[in-house]
Amino acid sequence: MSTVDKIKAPIEQYMSEFEVKFKDSMKSNVPLLEKITNYIVKRKGKQLRPMFVFLSAKMHGEINESTYRAAALIELLHTATLVHDDVVDDSNERRGFFSVNALWKNKIAVLIGDYLLSKGLLLSLDNDDFHLLKLVSNAVREMSEGELLQIEKARKLDISEEIYFDIIRQKTASLVAACCATGAASVNQDKKVVDTMKQFGILTGMAFQIKDDLFDFGDGKDIGKPTGIDIKEKKMTLPLIFSLNNSTSSEKRHIINIVKNHNENPEKVAEVIQFVFDKKGIGYAEKIMQQYKNEALNLLKDFKDGEAKASLELLVNYSIERKK
Repeated sequence: MSTVDKIKAPIEQYMSEFEVKFKDSMKSNVPLLEKITNYIVKRKGKQLRPMFVFLSAKMHGEINESTYRAAALIELLHTATLVHDDVVDDSNERRGFFSVNALWKNKIAVLIGDYLLSKGLLLSLDNDDFHLLKLVSNAVREMSEGELLQIEKARKLDISEEIYFDIIRQKTASLVAACCATGAASVNQDKKVVDTMKQFGILTGMAFQIKDDLFDFGDGKDIGKPTGIDIKEKKMTLPLIFSLNNSTSSEKRHIINIVKNHNENPEKVAEVIQFVFDKKGIGYAEKIMQQYKNEALNLLKDFKDGEAKASLELLVNYSIERKK
């Protein structure tokens, strides 16, 4: 049994039912829309986000229709942002499949993103899930702000650790936080419980993103994206920021010059990667990632033990031990 299967075990039946409900939530009378939304559903990934929703709910109460809507709302709004991201990045691929914009062009992709966004909003409003909508809408706002902050800083390459943590908290952690908070809120009215689960999601999301950033400096095996892609996109990640902060001014100038002006040259990119290894940037990022993981797990200690809690703990560990 794979780790993902073990994590899913306590919520297997809910996840299967969710797939049907999620597909229904995207339905349209427009044939083109049906064709594209079917294509989107077929290429789903590991479904970590719905897992966070259902496990958070199961740990704090009885999974109900509101829980399914919380998971669907997260997936609808998140899928909308991914479709729009692919247009912005001019990306032709997503999880090894053609992106929506690659197959149907940008105009249709943007409209599909808008459609999914509206379906998510209506799903909440039609069922008076205002508390869930508020949690998820805040996450979408933060994701947009995080992306824009990253773009702004990529122009100047003047990112401090503090700004980096701000970016990943907004870009990645805010969505994991929304998953855990909406899951808990769908079964439990206790604000303290919902707030704790939101904080748990933030810490887990931070660890998850640092792990993603570390893949960029891998050895080219078992990684989810090509080595050095962040450098090519002028993204300043924690291993590189730490290494630059612990180098001489001439080393710093040289490396920043490569990231700015020679990021398409494989030999130069390899030089930056070697620089990060030499300056122990990898070890530092791994240490910070472990700290976030431990803080996240610590927040679960006060909640009662059970299979959902055990799976959530496994999911946190999986987030930083995964191979891609």
